[in-house]
Amino acid sequence: MRITGSTAVLFILCDPVSHVKGTDILNRQLLEEGIDAAFSPLHVAPGSLGTVIAAIRDMKNVAGFGVTIPHKIEVLPHLDEITTQAREAGSVNFVRRSPEGKLIGTNIDGAGFTRGFSNQGMTLKGRKVLQLGAGGAGRAIAFAIAAAGAAQLTIWNRSSERAVALAAEVARAYPLCLTVAGGNDPAGFGVVVNTTSAGMSESVEMVIDPSRLSRGTLIAEIVINPTRTTLLRCAEEKGLNWSNGTHMLEAQYELMRDFIGLRK
Repeated sequence: MRITGSTAVLFILCDPVSHVKGTDILNRQLLEEGIDAAFSPLHVAPGSLGTVIAAIRDMKNVAGFGVTIPHKIEVLPHLDEITTQAREAGSVNFVRRSPEGKLIGTNIDGAGFTRGFSNQGMTLKGRKVLQLGAGGAGRAIAFAIAAAGAAQLTIWNRSSERAVALAAEVARAYPLCLTVAGGNDPAGFGVVVNTTSAGMSESVEMVIDPSRLSRGTLIAEIVINPTRTTLLRCAEEKGLNWSNGTHMLEAQYELMRDFIGLRK
């Protein structure tokens, strides 16, 4: 990859930064399509988010940026405009910068998740789904699961109030999907989706008991690094099919490219 003065520069804002591999995936896809653009991760502490975004407004060769943990919700007040998808999810994961420095945010986590899940030969339609987590990515994914035709969606979160609130919002938007807040016992569910950050570290306790997974349950993680989290390794040992954060990010590429306006 050659980076010159004509290259469209993009960032991924995150904290911590050492685990980030999504920029490598996106850069590979840009290179394969012959698009003169490049992503770089930026380690941005929460207290510095506003300062960094204000600086990006004045960086005339910056086309936009991605947003990940822990900034997906906190970025909202710093933007000029958000899409319907971002408003529904209450969070943003990609931002387009106009030539004048205007910042428009969207959320393609949900669409990327369902497309990546489907690309692995799995379906959410008619399924009973347990979603773990109701944070920035979790919000977008919950709406997308319901929109994809899931029959039931149970949302668990360490803070139960957040799960209750999200379940009520999804139920109002997609009444054909029975959506409730509940526990984290995976027994009896056709799909288990982990949208928490637990898989990012081996030292973090798993959010479910894998011995309770039912035969034939489909497992999904949104973590990119490691590729195979503890949950996914447990799924493999049980012969269960799964998708991970890499599948989700790869599926988001076209959505991101078109939203930012990256072209040959």
